[in-house]
Amino acid sequence: MSSEEPRARFLTVAEVAEVMRVSRMTVYRLVHSGEMPAVRVGRSFRVPQDALEHYLSTAYIEGDRLTS
Repeated sequence: MSSEEPRARFLTVAEVAEVMRVSRMTVYRLVHSGEMPAVRVGRSFRVPQDALEHYLSTAYIEGDRLTS
């Protein structure tokens, strides 16, 4: 890995839940359903930060796109 390549930042399920303001179980459901990509590390999951950002940027409510 060269020094010019950006390193992926991984978040714990608890960190993702805090950002989304949902329970950890909700994040686990998203991971297990395949809606949110994650990497398994031992018995834990880590979610790439850019995957969380993509999930949030493409979230829809009643057909309307969420905007920041």
